[in-house]
Amino acid sequence: MQPFRSTHSGDVGDAGALGAPTARIDRFLCEHDPPTPFIVLDLNIVRARYAALRQVLPSAAIYYAVKANPAAEVVTALATLGAGFDLASPGELDICIGLGMPARQLSFGNTIKRERDIAAAWAKGVSLFAFDSAAELEKLARSAPGARVFCRLLVENKGAEWPLTRKFGCDAHMAADLLVAAKQLGLHPFGVSFHVGSQQTDPQRWGSAIAHAAWVYRACGHHGITLELLNLGGGLPAHYLAPVPPLAAYAEAIEGALAAEFGGSRPRILIEPGRYLVGDAGLLRGEILLISRKSLHERERWVYLDAGLYNGLDETLDERIHYRIRTPRDGGACGPVILAGPTCDSADILYRRHPYELPLDLAIGDPIDFLSAGAYTASVAAVAFNGFPPIQSYFV
Repeated sequence: MQPFRSTHSGDVGDAGALGAPTARIDRFLCEHDPPTPFIVLDLNIVRARYAALRQVLPSAAIYYAVKANPAAEVVTALATLGAGFDLASPGELDICIGLGMPARQLSFGNTIKRERDIAAAWAKGVSLFAFDSAAELEKLARSAPGARVFCRLLVENKGAEWPLTRKFGCDAHMAADLLVAAKQLGLHPFGVSFHVGSQQTDPQRWGSAIAHAAWVYRACGHHGITLELLNLGGGLPAHYLAPVPPLAAYAEAIEGALAAEFGGSRPRILIEPGRYLVGDAGLLRGEILLISRKSLHERERWVYLDAGLYNGLDETLDERIHYRIRTPRDGGACGPVILAGPTCDSADILYRRHPYELPLDLAIGDPIDFLSAGAYTASVAAVAFNGFPPIQSYFV
């Protein structure tokens, strides 16, 4: 199958910079024709994103959020560059340990853990754990005695296309009290963390979060506790339909806030990118199964794909993430469409409210590409809902 260019794909001359497919991805699409849907990911883009982040935040330890794309190829590529890894589960721990990652480069960042999983991670050498409640702290004290622990703050997620609601974190006053309690329980109160929301479009959100963290540092200092780590979390964006600020704007906001809040007594900085590192490196290709209308007079076409909410495009839930799309017929006249997946679930509709327009001569059997689809696609796809197999990934 021949590759194709889209007028919707941004600056394709700047390979991967705006999430446009690279020559390597298009060469794969030209030379191979695996069953759709599938994902192709260019590891060189992952490496380039890591290098760019290292350049603008040279003092920060970069811990990749494995949940964004846990493929062995991605983890290995980043480990070779010196990355650490933020873990959400024992499964992700096993991936990293199985690939030879040293435990000192691992952080168990999920604040909701089974106690036996804490014990297993501690036994394997993991010594850095997150918490945000007294009950989680007690589990850590019992199962990872002496571990370094950091408390996750609850911060504002305004500006994030995928906000994290109130599921994680606690307020600053509680965080300070919990870190004091951590020392009393025999743990090492090591620092604080926060997450400003995934696909954060406002760099200034890090500034206000860093200010809250600095307050916790000062409060703990009054109790004789010197914290060492400030974990800036994730949130750096990929390139979807809406434009986002350049990486330099995020680095400038972070560095400015650190200078204002900590001055010369800056803590150790850790950052946990996921989407930023792998999102723009990937392309998801599906196939059009059906094009129809619901009445003779309706202008909108329903376009049904073999990729949907349950097999690769989970982040279209509530139409939060708006992927850029290309088809082999781009460049001609377009009309409005509703995009839907292949399952028998009525919720499997990708975009109905957000206005998408696709070529009028689009046909059943045409391929359709979702750009910047390297993050939270294969890793969150259902195993066999409606009998559809897991989406496959290929790496170039």
